[in-house]
Amino acid sequence: MDNVDRELISLLRDNARIPVMTLARKLKVARATVQNRLARLEAQGVIMGYTLRLQSDAIEQGVRAITGIGISGHHAAEVRRALRGHPNVVAIHTTNGRWDLLAELRAESLEAFDKVLNSIRSIPHIENTETSILLSTYKM
Repeated sequence: MDNVDRELISLLRDNARIPVMTLARKLKVARATVQNRLARLEAQGVIMGYTLRLQSDAIEQGVRAITGIGISGHHAAEVRRALRGHPNVVAIHTTNGRWDLLAELRAESLEAFDKVLNSIRSIPHIENTETSILLSTYKM
């Protein structure tokens, strides 16, 4: 990957719907060059898709949080399976820090979120949790 590829990716991060001709003009290369680079980056898996970004308050998101999860013994796989099937768990991450897992959670309200936390804490082999509610999100 060279500087043109990096600049192309930067432009697409800002606006994935920018026309190829506009990309070519901004990068000072031919339209075919942009199309070939896009095709190569997609084939290599560097660009895995194009996505939609919504204004943070455009859709009701409710309560969002990150929960650190401590697991007893060697039961991480069992806990991951239980969390994977939980409707309020958006993502599960392994980590090398204090917690065995980090789970991203969502619920409609604080009351619903309280129930979500209680249901997660009742999963066998979860020893302890610590939750941080996400207040604002800033995209890099």
